Amino acid sequence: MRRLLESVKGSVAALALGLNVLVVFTCMMPFALVKLVVPAKAVRRVCDHALNALAFRWIAFNDFLMAAAGRTRWDIHGLAGLKHRGWYLVSANHQSWTDILVLQKVFRGRIPFLKFFLKEELKWVPVIGLAWWALDFPFMKRGKKGGRSDFETTRIACEKFRLIPTSVINFVEGTRFTKAKHAKQSSPYRHLLKPRAGGMAVALATMGEDFDALVDVTIAYPAGTPTFWDLLCGRMKEVVVRVEQRPIPRELVGVADFGDAAFRRGVQEWIAQMWDEKDRQLDELLARAASR
Repeated sequence: MRRLLESVKGSVAALALGLNVLVVFTCMMPFALVKLVVPAKAVRRVCDHALNALAFRWIAFNDFLMAAAGRTRWDIHGLAGLKHRGWYLVSANHQSWTDILVLQKVFRGRIPFLKFFLKEELKWVPVIGLAWWALDFPFMKRGKKGGRSDFETTRIACEKFRLIPTSVINFVEGTRFTKAKHAKQSSPYRHLLKPRAGGMAVALATMGEDFDALVDVTIAYPAGTPTFWDLLCGRMKEVVVRVEQRPIPRELVGVADFGDAAFRRGVQEWIAQMWDEKDRQLDELLARAASR
């Protein structure tokens, strides 16, 4: 019976989530069309503010759904000093699709709306693909020349990001963590996959001088990694989030050549150091939760 009630709750939450997307999408369309036909910067700035405000309303409703679905225990530290009108590069470990809703909840009203790097194919997803385009999410087109297509795509996107405060997020593992992927990679970390420097390098090469800081996020699920369906059914019991602002090394900004070997090696070494610390932090957070 309990499972049946949870499934009913999950179905209602999924319907509400879908309706929320449709309502916000409908409200976005007039501003998106104006952006499409009137490319002037002043007009784009007004439309971007309106679109971001609608996106924040969308997140607020999602937060309400998570609260209504179940009594999740939230343990969040490290948000002091963040600016709603700042420019941030955000990095986080990635275990589940729920990570995205978790990050949106944690940072709503504290930093600008999170913009994700997306695959080019996702532009054609019905409804949400057009919303992503209107919000200037960078769509990455894979090239054959050391990531040059990615570099040019991101450079164009970042020109738009300079108009209003923006947060750009990159999951450096490139995919969600699973035990199978961890074993296949022979990852040297206990709780993480091997980091990939490409996306971070592109972001730093194109916009490094504009970022106020790197926002390093560690997400842990002491009761086990929840699926998106678990979240909707109210089975996400506890979420632990630790946030740390890190200065971006000066040698990694203002790079003239994205393909410079020393630059890419420097980004990889910087990420590897953070990943070592993150793995130890996950050890501590999970052990502390298990000892309660």
